[in-house]
Amino acid sequence: MLNVLHPIPAHAIRLIVFDLDGTLIDSRLDLTNSINAMLAAFSRPSLPEEIIATYIGDGAAMLVRRALGDPDDQALVDDALAAFLGHYREHKLDHTYVYDGVFSSLDALRTHSDGSPRQMAVLTNKPVRASVEICEGLGLAPYMFRIYGGNSFATKKPDPEGLNTIIREAAVSPGETLMIGDSSVDILTARRAGTWVIGCRFGLSSQTVESIPSDCLVDHPGEWGDRNLATGGAVRALPTHNGTTLLISGS
Repeated sequence: MLNVLHPIPAHAIRLIVFDLDGTLIDSRLDLTNSINAMLAAFSRPSLPEEIIATYIGDGAAMLVRRALGDPDDQALVDDALAAFLGHYREHKLDHTYVYDGVFSSLDALRTHSDGSPRQMAVLTNKPVRASVEICEGLGLAPYMFRIYGGNSFATKKPDPEGLNTIIREAAVSPGETLMIGDSSVDILTARRAGTWVIGCRFGLSSQTVESIPSDCLVDHPGEWGDRNLATGGAVRALPTHNGTTLLISGS
């Protein structure tokens, strides 16, 4: 169910930046399998999918460290990270899929109601090579003018460096930018960059997404593109070029 905290002015949004895992795609099983393959290689017991899912969102190195129990041995973490990445590189598309409703929403969001284009991008803490290959393999890449990963910059989310870079490259302002993600990391990134933000309660890190207030919370990707909102006591809808409603209609 749509939960609006602050109306987002859809007419002003010229750039939408998406997180990847838990926002556009469900990669839980492939990540789980690669983590457990790494653990087996280091004679560690496997972990259930539900536990590993709570470790996702801060990049591959932190995912591996958490799966190992946060050891003090950095050499162990480095070796385990290499093992995880090697397995994941070959198996990242075994079971990963695009959430239902994503493509229809992307089609609606990519164009303003006046027919002018809206730019879209991916900013994830996942390594960039895997991110690009997943987006290409699943048909997401053609929608995105940029795909940046956790090793694209000196810092990762929630540092706003990546988001600020995309904003500059799109030649828009923070107030014309919307971030969409499923974790507190995404919400904090948007807040630090001064952009609008939608939190996704259906994702891999949904247990954290409400810990920092967002402008809107959704339970399904279809709610990005179809939008009815009570504003000023009246329900309003912002039509798009294809007849659906779009984003959040503000005054």
